[in-house]
Amino acid sequence: MAMTVRIPEDLDRQLNELAAREHISKHSLLLQGAELVIARRNRRDEIDQGIEFVVSHDAELLHRLAEA
Repeated sequence: MAMTVRIPEDLDRQLNELAAREHISKHSLLLQGAELVIARRNRRDEIDQGIEFVVSHDAELLHRLAEA
């Protein structure tokens, strides 16, 4: 899928510099960035779901621990 992305000049310059240092294209950098954002959000969702599970299934235990 083709997409046009408007990037501020300063960010574009930084991407150019990083791409040159890493010997990869800006396109590859942007794909890596998108994948990183998705992975972080998915991980955050997994952590939130884990916390919700513990709080809902172990509420009594958590209460007893808080009282101890």
